[in-house]
Amino acid sequence: MIKINLLNSVTERQGGTVAIVDRKVSSPASRMVLMSVAVSVLLAAVIGWDIISTSMAKTEAEQELDKQKTIAAELETLMAEQKDLEAKISNIDARIASIKKLRASQAGPSAVLDAVRERIAMTPGLYVENIEQTGDTIMIKGNSPAEEQVTQLGRSLEFSNGLFSNLSIETVRNDVTNNSAPQKASATGEVAKLSIVNFTIRCAYTPSKAPGAENLNPTTASAQSPAAPNAAPQVAKN
Repeated sequence: MIKINLLNSVTERQGGTVAIVDRKVSSPASRMVLMSVAVSVLLAAVIGWDIISTSMAKTEAEQELDKQKTIAAELETLMAEQKDLEAKISNIDARIASIKKLRASQAGPSAVLDAVRERIAMTPGLYVENIEQTGDTIMIKGNSPAEEQVTQLGRSLEFSNGLFSNLSIETVRNDVTNNSAPQKASATGEVAKLSIVNFTIRCAYTPSKAPGAENLNPTTASAQSPAAPNAAPQVAKN
């Protein structure tokens, strides 16, 4: 019977193969080639990852830029709408101011007459000859049997919560003949005369202080407080 040792043959063959590979790897040229291949593969992997990451970052930056452009366009639209609304509000405010001014100018003469007539009615014995308004200045002319009534009228005009201000009064006393009473001569032959006081009142008129002005300008009217009584007007005697 023939016996064959397979173990030795396989070992010998494997040992020969390993020896051949070892000889090839131990060669400097082979090592240089293997290192070059490894470095090239690693460099290619790094470059590829850098290109991919850069491309991803570029895509994200472009998307963010598009978002910012969209937000900027929306902000420009909102700013344009805000400017349009501000222009409309300014136009409306100008119209309201014009309407208020027109109402104040229309109600001016009648309001002046009503205010003066109310104060004259509270002062009996006064006779008003003329009321003249020039801009914001009013001049009242008339007469009275005594200076007390003129002073009382001046006080009522002065204490009007700012409606009338800068008051000045001029008075002149005159003796006139009373034609309505029976004429009786004195012992010296002189006819009795009646003494009257002619007065001229000048003052400034402020329409915004009128009683109905708060409806035209509520903010200003609510901010006003009643004026404190001032000293009685000085009467200039001639």
